[in-house]
Amino acid sequence: MTEKTLPCADHGEYSMLEHLERQGVSRREFMTACSVMTATMTLPALLRSGGAEAAENAAGKAAAAAAGAGETTAWSSCVVNCGSRCPLKVVVKDGQVIRIEPENTGTDSCGTPHVRACVRGRSMRLRLYSEERLKYPMKRVGARGEGKFERISWDDAFDTIAAALKKTIDQYGNDAVYYQYGSGTYQLVAGRAPNFRLLNLLGGYLDQYGTYSSAQIREAMPYTYGSGGNGSYMTEVANAKLYLSFGNSPLNTRQSGGGKGYEWQCAKDAGGVRTILVDPMYTDSMLGKEDEWVPIRPGTDAALCEGIAYVLITENKVDQAFLDTYCVGYDEKTLPAGAPPKSDYKNYILGNGADKLAKTPAWASQITGVPVSTIVRLARLIGDTKPLFVSQGYGVQRQANGEQSVRAIAMLPILTGNIGLPGTNTGAREGDVELGAVGLPVGKNSVKAVLPFFLWTDAIARGTEMTAKRDGIRGVDKLKAPIKFMWNYAGNVLANQHSDLNRTDAILRDEKKCEFVLVIENQMTPSARYADILLPDLMAQENFDYAADGYASGTGSFLVALQQAVKPRYEEKSSYEICRGIARRFGLEEKFTEGRTQEQWVEWCYNETRKKNPELPDFAQFQKQGIAKMYGKGKANVALAGFRKDPVKNKLGTPSGKIEIYSARLAKIAAEWELPPGDVISPLPQYVTTWESHLDAKAAKYPLQLYGLHGHGRTHSTYHNVAWLRELHPDAVLINPVDAGKRKLKTGDAVRVFNDRGTVLLPAKVTPRIMPGVVAIPQGAWYKPNGKGVDEGGCINTLTSHRPSPLAKANPQHTNLVEVAKA
Repeated sequence: MTEKTLPCADHGEYSMLEHLERQGVSRREFMTACSVMTATMTLPALLRSGGAEAAENAAGKAAAAAAGAGETTAWSSCVVNCGSRCPLKVVVKDGQVIRIEPENTGTDSCGTPHVRACVRGRSMRLRLYSEERLKYPMKRVGARGEGKFERISWDDAFDTIAAALKKTIDQYGNDAVYYQYGSGTYQLVAGRAPNFRLLNLLGGYLDQYGTYSSAQIREAMPYTYGSGGNGSYMTEVANAKLYLSFGNSPLNTRQSGGGKGYEWQCAKDAGGVRTILVDPMYTDSMLGKEDEWVPIRPGTDAALCEGIAYVLITENKVDQAFLDTYCVGYDEKTLPAGAPPKSDYKNYILGNGADKLAKTPAWASQITGVPVSTIVRLARLIGDTKPLFVSQGYGVQRQANGEQSVRAIAMLPILTGNIGLPGTNTGAREGDVELGAVGLPVGKNSVKAVLPFFLWTDAIARGTEMTAKRDGIRGVDKLKAPIKFMWNYAGNVLANQHSDLNRTDAILRDEKKCEFVLVIENQMTPSARYADILLPDLMAQENFDYAADGYASGTGSFLVALQQAVKPRYEEKSSYEICRGIARRFGLEEKFTEGRTQEQWVEWCYNETRKKNPELPDFAQFQKQGIAKMYGKGKANVALAGFRKDPVKNKLGTPSGKIEIYSARLAKIAAEWELPPGDVISPLPQYVTTWESHLDAKAAKYPLQLYGLHGHGRTHSTYHNVAWLRELHPDAVLINPVDAGKRKLKTGDAVRVFNDRGTVLLPAKVTPRIMPGVVAIPQGAWYKPNGKGVDEGGCINTLTSHRPSPLAKANPQHTNLVEVAKA
């Protein structure tokens, strides 16, 4: 056979076999595939002779024999933080993973789908065998953050960690030991749980509340509804006449085969619902699947909702009976005792409140960039259409005024009475069925203080100054100690997913502040480079565990067996064995293990889960079949259905038991907390102009709003080092042709995106899919500073602000002003 040559940018031409080898396909695999092709080439002759069925059988058997010789298959899962936990079938030959196949058990329909992994999970083999895989325990030998390490033994590593922990606890107390936020793995036994279990046995640790994903919505929604940020199931969209969603792209953020993105498509197809999506970008959830795209400036969703509310109120399109019966604070007659006169929502919208400003469509249009005619038309459509399903993604709330926007969006279904009925939603993100899977027990944390997840760099730099009313500290009035020992497991927050990375880098490099950094990881991430001791974790395909469906799986519940497809190639250990080794140094090994191996804990946890879900197979059968699917577990398809049916019997978790449009609790917080100038907490949801909005004076210097988008090629920062995905989904700054023209930019130009916090280098992508005045960068690229304040890796968090949002004290990572120029 003559080898075909292909062009090569670096070396002229190279052969087809060389090309395949570059893609990770061996010559042996290629020749095997060729033999399969040869076998199938006999089909035409057989068909001509009338042997079609025989030909098909012969070809199938030949292909199976050629492709399957010596292969074994194990079950695993993509356990990273996209929320889906898609099952993977790991095909192994000669002790190596040679390919990843999707789950394909049972029927494949909208009600009972195959949970097919996306391109990320399908590329798992490349992560498993990446150049960045950590192989051995290592200790730092250069400056912190420099990334210079030398190999040590596990005994040396355990001894060093135990000594540092003991020193920290003896000198500063357990409050000085911080477990860093991390979401890189969601297996149930040998994931994060062993770390919590060990630290609790040692007397506890400083924990955090909130997440980089959803802190503002989960903090704000309980003040309105008495519970968190999940609404009706996505399947309810099929029963709606109008689906209106803000900053929500299920086909980007929920893209797995069995997740909410798939359910959304099924629901739309079933019901023919009219779909309107409000977003600064024409996302992949649109592309002709929407009826209308409403472009909007980032951070102004609340203003749009108030302009809509003005029309609903003035044109008598509100559901007055619903507002009187189920709500507090819509008008003066339902205000709680002690609220000031005319502090109700209706007076606020009409301009009779304290600010004396009517929230007209014209007012809203100037702020949002949405035309007045569009606002009026949307309002009338919302007021005249039932059932109405209103939802929002997490991008809306990841702003400096995110808590306000969350509650403002919720006002649209509240005003129109589209709550608790089929085809409706609360305005929250679509909900998910929770299976209640049991993981390794972690014990009790004896440290009372809890830190807002976003303020850990402050807790290093000024820990003892941080208080409850200024910094959102919970459990105590004031922190006892700064963070001195950093425990980082399966997370890239330290030096990638946090904000203002140049500031963060400077804090972490100061060894007099945080005295010890432990990182347990399976890849040499940007965060791993800051470790004092760096330990190599197993990946799921090398481990024995089990995983449950995540928060993005919608109504399809399942459990997946994580079977050891291949053995570790070097000295990697599971988190269970790592924590067991450290526990041994403190004489706590027996308490840590309770006499069980990791494998025995997996079986114990599965059996506990089975007690809650008796339809599950026994453990042996579960291991044999690899996956257990359970559909129809959801009991509350419609959020607040019970409350709508009987608001007295089924009171909400608010102080009044009703929907609180006016929150007396927020009024109290606003009066008592110490807030910096410009920060607003208010009893009513209201639009607040923030720092680094398009209305900030800084816009004269940095005229473009910047936010981060979720691309298809990464889950946060996971999979960044998979070259195939970088080629398939390259990073670029998206910029509208109007803005590009002013800067004489074209697609492919190398550009600088910069503000006072730093500079990133990226190619430009000129596209009308993003509105003028706004640019976007795919979040999660790996931070790669050049020592001069310039990030050559293209990480958006070089540019994001560390100033927290007012109520949740959370990340405002979509509130940024920048400029873009040719590099």
